[in-house]
Amino acid sequence: MKTYAPRSAFLPTTQEDLHVRSWDQIDIAFISADAYVDHPSFGAPLLARLLESEGYRVGIIAQPDWNSTKDFLKMGKPRLCCMISGGNIDSMVSHYTANNKPRSEDEYSPGGKARLRPDRPTLVYTAKARQAYGSSVPIIIGGLEASLRRLSHYDYWTDKVRKPIILDAKADLLVYGMGERQSLEIVKRLDQGEAIQNMVDIKGTVYATSRAKFQQDLMSTIELPSFEEVGDRDKQSNTPTEQGKQAYAKAFQIQLMHQNPIRGKRIIQACMDRLVVQNPPALPLDEEQFDRLYELPFTLDAHPDYQKDGGVPALNEVQFSLTSNRGCYGSCSFCAITSHQGRMIQTRSKASLIKEAQRMTQHPAFKGYIHDLGGPTANFQGLACDQQIENGPCPAKECLWPKPCSNLKDYHGRYLDLLQALEAVKGVKKVFIRSGIRYDYLLEVCDKQTRERFMHHLVQNNVSGQLKVAPEHVSPAALDAMGKPTAELFDAFSTLYQDATEQAGKKQYLIPYFIAAHPGSTLEDAITLALYLEKTHFIPDQVQEFYPTPGTVSTCMYYTGLDPRPGKRFTSIHIPKGRERHLQRALLQYNKPENRALVLEALEKANRKDLTRVLLARRYTS
Repeated sequence: MKTYAPRSAFLPTTQEDLHVRSWDQIDIAFISADAYVDHPSFGAPLLARLLESEGYRVGIIAQPDWNSTKDFLKMGKPRLCCMISGGNIDSMVSHYTANNKPRSEDEYSPGGKARLRPDRPTLVYTAKARQAYGSSVPIIIGGLEASLRRLSHYDYWTDKVRKPIILDAKADLLVYGMGERQSLEIVKRLDQGEAIQNMVDIKGTVYATSRAKFQQDLMSTIELPSFEEVGDRDKQSNTPTEQGKQAYAKAFQIQLMHQNPIRGKRIIQACMDRLVVQNPPALPLDEEQFDRLYELPFTLDAHPDYQKDGGVPALNEVQFSLTSNRGCYGSCSFCAITSHQGRMIQTRSKASLIKEAQRMTQHPAFKGYIHDLGGPTANFQGLACDQQIENGPCPAKECLWPKPCSNLKDYHGRYLDLLQALEAVKGVKKVFIRSGIRYDYLLEVCDKQTRERFMHHLVQNNVSGQLKVAPEHVSPAALDAMGKPTAELFDAFSTLYQDATEQAGKKQYLIPYFIAAHPGSTLEDAITLALYLEKTHFIPDQVQEFYPTPGTVSTCMYYTGLDPRPGKRFTSIHIPKGRERHLQRALLQYNKPENRALVLEALEKANRKDLTRVLLARRYTS
């Protein structure tokens, strides 16, 4: 992929870049486990550009060699601080499949090359940065990897509970969530001469202290079960105890109920002789702040240094996409967006999106197609309800699950208005939708007239042959555990989509995503899904096998065997593990010859050999 912007348009990455700017020192060293792509979809450059806009001198150190301090010192010692991010996605997910097998590619590295970052880069980079800069330079960790490990957490790759990452990393401060407000405040206070150890009151941050030094009077506080309690293991068998699992589920539920930037409380958790303190989440950005962020001078290119490698693959999908919203109240158990971005939707103005689209059309590589307009969920285009303005999200009630709340507001008219406005921009041929669409929100909250207008416009203008949606399963028990709508709603949307497509005179397809072996899904549930696929004549090319990553409800279920969601009362839940995971996955692709033995085994285990002819007989004739 060609880089069109000159090197001088990027943030500095070398000593030579500093000389061009006549800088003798950088204020902030921003270290990232991703390659440097100057695009707002990449977290580290987004924050770095924001800090630059406030007059700070920011240098980017992308994917440094962690075997020495050389790369960490290539722009010298930063004046104010070092900020470290593990990258846009979790490094362990980047390196390993759901079955813990090494991946051969890394889309966030030059040329897609694997292993240009270490496992757990937040820990590795922090140790090396401390060695390079000494104790006088504050080290702040953030990004997805740190954000979702901010308190004691189950680690799938070691199959145990790990300490809060700030203790493992020995960092001075942790920023969780998207980080704009926190980063600006931290740097401003450092610039004014305040010690990092005194910054104990910043929303959206985590710090470590001793119980003796902890100031109880700062704000109301809730204490979680300790690291030792949630990670308790039997000394003889070295397996988690039931008491430990119950403590873990209780701790997770408390965290879940206080992810509220308006009324959330401070949370503390003891770990050995330390106390980890999580301040309430940062306030969401208002429209003006959100607009300003995405109007910063991004080049929309990967750094020129990567041109010889063919660029950075992760840019391909997002280079000409527009972010219109942030946050999600979709309730999906397996998703960590609510733990990172929050449940309160933040949106940009139409004028700002038009301005960005106009600038995008001037990029030499732009061909007239905006690849996406949305965010975590495209059709969530405003606060779920007016009550969130003063109270934030309900602590013990979800917006969409098990049924949509009566206070839920409809924004499909706003989204349609945005689509039409961007389609009218000179130089734009099409605006596609690749972000997830919650069809239950469309069907159950949107009025009929708006729904029909939206669907007509969608199939006529915003689908490039296929629309991808995520029903995930069809079994009621599995869907309930996932926090997803019923299969009947997916069928209703499928019918609506096909009818609208036929009326538009187009041949377009609906591609559903499914998850195998999610907590709550039994072998019988997997068979139910296989029969549904047989009935609808759809076999997915790819099946996502449940991956227990930090920060999700589903991962808590996987480790504890308990449902931690408020109202579920920690009820026991079936957890597919070991061989059963492979059997469930095979059932979702029962037509593949390599899955025949596994499908037969699954049917035999479930006492459903009567289904052998239904699922297999017609598909393996010579």
